Amino acid sequence: MSSPAWFETRDSRTVYEGFSHVRVDTVATPDGQTVDREVVVHTDAVAMVPVTSAGEVLLLRQYRQTLRGYLLEVPAGKMDVTDEPPQDTAARELREEIHRSAGRWRHLTTFHNSAGWTTERTFVYLAQDLTDVGAPEGFQPRAEEADMEVVGVPFDVALERVHRGELTDAKTVIGLLLSAPYVSGENAV
Repeated sequence: MSSPAWFETRDSRTVYEGFSHVRVDTVATPDGQTVDREVVVHTDAVAMVPVTSAGEVLLLRQYRQTLRGYLLEVPAGKMDVTDEPPQDTAARELREEIHRSAGRWRHLTTFHNSAGWTTERTFVYLAQDLTDVGAPEGFQPRAEEADMEVVGVPFDVALERVHRGELTDAKTVIGLLLSAPYVSGENAV
């Protein structure tokens, strides 16, 4: 995506470095103002909608500090291995988080998580033909991952929960809605 010529970044400085880092860009706008914009620079991610042959989607009940509570969401993870293609990251994360591999993958979309404040994108996949493979050798879940619970939900029930506003995690909502034509109905693959 190209940058419009009438928005000029005049300065950019990092103000915090950690799990993410935050920079402040000073931008000249078309109306002649100069404004500061905080940008959270974050690693891209993958999300997988794992659907079993019985028609269940495997979700994770995971603690999220930002909400100070648990969410039910699709498995996901950061693309934190240098030069690892997104689908390979998805396969690795699927194995780490729910101990499954998938025989069929379908890239559903790539979305910007919140373009108003972060650089992060998420690559979303439908994962089918699942096989239980156990945790990767030597993998030790830490922090929130050590407290995750895999929850099987009939796909149509999960979709209903999205429409009722009961499943609210963005990657989960997007993944379930975009998977629906492939999981049920005439377009099932």
